[in-house]
Amino acid sequence: MVINLFDDKSWFSLRPLTFTRPVANLRIGILTIAEKWGKHLNANFGYLTQPYLSNKFQLANSNLFINGSICPDEELLEAVEKLKDGQVLHAADIVIAYHASSVINYHEALNNLERVAYLSSYVKIDFPEQIFGFNDIELQKDFRLLTKGKTSARLSGTNTVLGDHIFVEEGATAECSTFNTLQGPIYLGKNSSVWEGCHIRGSFALCNDSQVKMGAKIYGKTTIGPFSRVGGEINNAVIWGYSSKGHEGYLGNSVMGQWCNIGADSNNSNLKNNYGEVRLWDYEKENFRKTGLQFCGLIMADHAKCAINTMFNTGTVAGVSANIFGAGFPRNFIPDFAWGGAHGFDIYALDKMLQTAALVYERRDLTLDETEKEIIAHIFELTKEYRHF
Repeated sequence: MVINLFDDKSWFSLRPLTFTRPVANLRIGILTIAEKWGKHLNANFGYLTQPYLSNKFQLANSNLFINGSICPDEELLEAVEKLKDGQVLHAADIVIAYHASSVINYHEALNNLERVAYLSSYVKIDFPEQIFGFNDIELQKDFRLLTKGKTSARLSGTNTVLGDHIFVEEGATAECSTFNTLQGPIYLGKNSSVWEGCHIRGSFALCNDSQVKMGAKIYGKTTIGPFSRVGGEINNAVIWGYSSKGHEGYLGNSVMGQWCNIGADSNNSNLKNNYGEVRLWDYEKENFRKTGLQFCGLIMADHAKCAINTMFNTGTVAGVSANIFGAGFPRNFIPDFAWGGAHGFDIYALDKMLQTAALVYERRDLTLDETEKEIIAHIFELTKEYRHF
């Protein structure tokens, strides 16, 4: 079976996280949204996304199109599998999935195909803060999906495990650490490692080839994506993968993209001093949007980095390739390709950014290829309007 995951209008409201990817490539729980659908349906998948992303995230040869911002569950899967050619599954004006004989967008599907109404609830991601907001629900669903019918590997006897809701993939290791599964499951991915003296509370996922450094304190509803390294204190955060928060400092109610780095002793606030509602920068509104949340920390897009001792205000959005340093609190919206901090910003020149990105890839034995460079260059042009320095 082959499916395509399409972007709806949520691609725009999920920026800056989606500047570099389709919506279905976002990680929430343990897997990306596309991986969830693929595993549930035993299907390969492609993407119907923005033209400048389509060389990397290619369209598959399939007539089944599924909304990339919607996470699957058993009832929804059954409804999608029942779709016939020429039908569209929808909830009010939201297109969930459609079966078409040719490539059409979701607007055309809703207007031209036979409508099938879906009346049950479902998880849909429209804004960045919903990624950490729904992470516990999705982590528990992914845990059941990935561990069903499988037997966990054994952890070293030097560890203390509370409860039995833990699953250890082949090659995962941990020593002299505590794992509390009484509030939620803990998943240790293939070849991941938890170093000595860590305290981890579920729900928690450490994806393949990632490390938790010595003495880390990690609270529930947290996901560390693959090929990442973390330390310090983390609470209800999602890290896509290939990123580092390797030192002391606090990260809470936050989302980090890919190829990010947080310097030593850096912290984000997740609660305003007046306990008021947090607002986040919205690229569509070109202004700050009310989130309805009291706790909301840092949204950091791909390739963004900060130096040691950086302090982020409550509800800060850092765009693609933002490079932040210096004393004081930088502003709550740090534009894409910004270079600086509270003292002011300059433009992070594209050629210099690409030189750094190439070195970052080399450290992981990867190559920054022309497709990646073209995407980054396109985003640089796309985001010029936000850099009023």
